[in-house]
Amino acid sequence: MTRLMLGKTLERICKAVLLLCVVHFLIMMIFYLDVYTQRFDIFSRFNNRNYSKLHQYFNISKPNGTSLTILGGEDHFLPSRKLESNLTVTKKPLPLCPDVPQGLVGRLLIEFSSLMTMDKVQRENPDVREGGKYTPSDCIAKQQVAIIIPFRHREHHLKFWLHYLHPILRRQKINYGIYIINQQGEGMFNRAKLLNIGYMEVLKDGEYDCFVFSDVDLIPMDDRNLYHCYDQPRHFAIAMDKFGFRICAIYLYQNKYLQNLLPCLRKHMLPYSGYFGGVSGLSKEQFLKINGFPNEYWGWGGEDDDIYNRITLKGMKVSRPDSRIGKYRMIKHERDKHNEPNPQRNPLRFNHTGGHQNQDLSS
Repeated sequence: MTRLMLGKTLERICKAVLLLCVVHFLIMMIFYLDVYTQRFDIFSRFNNRNYSKLHQYFNISKPNGTSLTILGGEDHFLPSRKLESNLTVTKKPLPLCPDVPQGLVGRLLIEFSSLMTMDKVQRENPDVREGGKYTPSDCIAKQQVAIIIPFRHREHHLKFWLHYLHPILRRQKINYGIYIINQQGEGMFNRAKLLNIGYMEVLKDGEYDCFVFSDVDLIPMDDRNLYHCYDQPRHFAIAMDKFGFRICAIYLYQNKYLQNLLPCLRKHMLPYSGYFGGVSGLSKEQFLKINGFPNEYWGWGGEDDDIYNRITLKGMKVSRPDSRIGKYRMIKHERDKHNEPNPQRNPLRFNHTGGHQNQDLSS
């Protein structure tokens, strides 16, 4: 009797295990088919993307262009006359890019220890057009942004700047172009004058309405620091490791008093409240309102204070991002030759508070 009951129990267990295996098999088949369908869809998109890259010179994705037909045999591309004559092709208009795109990642790890080359930068950014220009493919950017960099003898810094900024700007869904304004020769460096030149040259190349002026050695540590223009002139680089914001983290770790963190951050964010250097942004209207930047500052320092004075004298205020996202890392370097501190920067700054003597940039 006991053996009979034991046999029936084992039989029930075996049936239960078998049923469980069948259910498990069915579930696995459902998941397998679902994943297979997704992979097939991704593979199709991948092939289409590769096809577009292969024929990039035909500008297949031109918004207002006619569709292209592939002819067998010789692989020639011709406009579809049938579509042109018989059909009215309507494309769904692209939406405006959101103010805060979904693809932003927040805090970034910025380091300069690895080897960086222009070939690597190009491989990392296949969608960036020649000349450092990019346009989002899935939405219409609200602003046309020109990023202007005053430059001389900083090729090493420029490679890292491009390596980090291209992905950041693409995630920010910005229609942008990057312009390197190089000062030739070995005379005294004039940062503000290069920015004025950059502004004038950029307008010859495109219809930009927003201008971001950036030093080549400053990298944002958070991609939520959006390179847009705002209602007021924008100062992006409000905290740099050059000014010691890391001291605050060490201080907090050693003392473990959170209430002391905010005063420390305020102390090490900016060298002074009127600082407008590093990375700043002005709309075309704002730039013309202050008549551009001062041309008289040769050597290091003074021009950013003058710009700040021009802004305040015209009744505008400097806007800044939140301190949590306005942090920058600076690529360490020795001061450039012929960019020594300008001993006359303070007298020049005070002399310009009564008016600006630049050439009129509005014409």
